Amino acid sequence: MRFSGFAQVSEGKFNFVKKARYFFIFSIIITILGIVTLGVFGLNYGVDFRAGSSVDIALKKDLSGQKAEIEKFLSDGGFGSPGLTVGSNRVTLRFDDVLTDAKEKELKAGFSEKFDKEASMEVNTVDVEIAKELQTNALKAVLVASIGIVIYVSIRFEWRFAVAAIVALLHDAFIVISLFSIFRLEVNLPFIVAVLTIIGYSINDTIVIFDRVRENLRFAKLKTHEDVAKVVNVSIWQTLVRSINTVMTVVVAAVCLLIFGSESIKLFSLAILFGLVSGAYSSIFIASPLWLVLKNKQKPKPAVKSPAAS
Repeated sequence: MRFSGFAQVSEGKFNFVKKARYFFIFSIIITILGIVTLGVFGLNYGVDFRAGSSVDIALKKDLSGQKAEIEKFLSDGGFGSPGLTVGSNRVTLRFDDVLTDAKEKELKAGFSEKFDKEASMEVNTVDVEIAKELQTNALKAVLVASIGIVIYVSIRFEWRFAVAAIVALLHDAFIVISLFSIFRLEVNLPFIVAVLTIIGYSINDTIVIFDRVRENLRFAKLKTHEDVAKVVNVSIWQTLVRSINTVMTVVVAAVCLLIFGSESIKLFSLAILFGLVSGAYSSIFIASPLWLVLKNKQKPKPAVKSPAAS
């Protein structure tokens, strides 16, 4: 029944397969720019991935208008120029060096006396070895997640779907990493959680399209490469509204978190937002057309001779 509507779906509408090369070129250009940016600037690692101290101060007073005074207090007290975020009821400091016990006590005493006597302070310290271990574990998490996805998709579908899905996932993760490098946004543990979330979300969207392609292939009469391309294009159109609606609902939630959420999850929300847009793009414009490229390289199966012919 679904294939009776192929003509109506494909005629007069955008051909994702025919225009795929332009999206491939666009993604390659973005990837090259990301590699250059990472090579030149690297990532702006937060205290989670490099040695240093993170100080979170819970306030009873609103100091949101006193950022300049806090910076002067830190400078005059010999604390240097740490990363400073001032909210209505919280102040966050990120020091590149580990604070000594004497400096911690001096900071607590000085801040309480000058700004808020009821402020409570929490100091978290990461040394060099822990920072390296966290970086290694983060890479392992991404690698293990990718391998798990390859195994699942290969079993559930076939290896060409798995390859196309992994390329799309790595594309999404790399776009987010590149944007954080370009805009010098801080990379911390919530960022890694965001990247893993993006990987999980993006594969979900891609699998929906792949499943429709596989379902349509069962009922299609495939004689040429053009027939397979038509199935892919129609499958993308059949799932397009669902893909857009799904991503838009999550985008709205991510935007609300970015605007109204606390300072500690703003970068997480921003990474999710970047990943959602990139994931929707790759699921629609990259994954299925890439599968088609791999499928077209498949060698034709030899014809089986009938007993009568022999």
